[in-house]
Amino acid sequence: MGVVVKLSGARDPKASLAPLVALVEEDMGHVNRIILDRARSNVELIPELARHLIDSGGKRLRPMLTLAAARLCGYTGNGHVRLAASVEFMHTVTLLHDDVVDESNVRRGKTTARILWGNEASVLVGDFLLGQAFKIMVDVGSLGALRVLSDAAAIIAEGEVMQLITAKNTETTEDDYLAVIDAKTAALFAAAAEVGAVIAERPKSEAAALRSYGRNLGLAFQLVDDALDYSGEPSTLGKSVGDDFREGKITLPVVLCYRRGTADERAFWQRTLQQGEVGDDDLAEAMDLMKRHNALTDTIERARHYGAIARDDLAIFPNSDAKAALLEAIEFCVNRPF
Repeated sequence: MGVVVKLSGARDPKASLAPLVALVEEDMGHVNRIILDRARSNVELIPELARHLIDSGGKRLRPMLTLAAARLCGYTGNGHVRLAASVEFMHTVTLLHDDVVDESNVRRGKTTARILWGNEASVLVGDFLLGQAFKIMVDVGSLGALRVLSDAAAIIAEGEVMQLITAKNTETTEDDYLAVIDAKTAALFAAAAEVGAVIAERPKSEAAALRSYGRNLGLAFQLVDDALDYSGEPSTLGKSVGDDFREGKITLPVVLCYRRGTADERAFWQRTLQQGEVGDDDLAEAMDLMKRHNALTDTIERARHYGAIARDDLAIFPNSDAKAALLEAIEFCVNRPF
């Protein structure tokens, strides 16, 4: 059992998603109804497994970005609600696929779908939900939005393959890892924000700004996620601390530790992550190495860097409740405890 390493640095525990949640609360009610409706099927397993995922909770951050971005751009129709539902379906598919690839047993404190129904069912239901996402996009009738989200789907798939290539490879560089999370995580954040401008038919400069905002927010979000796996509280994380370590994932804190470590320390990472030989005390040793080499602190600093870029991305927009909520979302992503 490892000892939780507390993250240091100037973190703002008051940062919250509350302004964003309040801003899009009514629209999210419509999104949730669309999700439930589109998850229906005469094949009993599909709605059962989909309901399990929906009930697992989650922040629903990505669809909220779509709704807030559309509000920021002055959109007055209802296409943004359907696009937000598509975004959430796409995110759900990545969770299903990730759990299969990573052989995960728990997500958000609940048994994963692959454990309850098997890998085959998880992958196939994921395919069904992805199909529903694209049907919704077509219904909206915006070729631009369809192009943005379909491009993102292809990039995410590339990212999942890239992660397979780097899995358990202790020689992974920081640039290699950033390329993976840019595709696997940040691409959907970027698309989710960009379609808000696209559906509102705003200038390309605004769409580009929101795309960059989403991308940098996504990078910051994932980097903090990497750090939390070695520093968070299990009760708030919804999973055990050290899951990435036990699954042999090469995340940025590991990359930094490996590069900065001695030959003996690198041998430790090779044994535990590359060869999968993990003993009872190894998580505690890994956490000690994280602290010794400032890996968690520096990972958070990198997240702050991307968060600062995201803030600058929104500078072209006039002040509004939507802009304030999107700015607060950056603070939450960088400072979040879960």
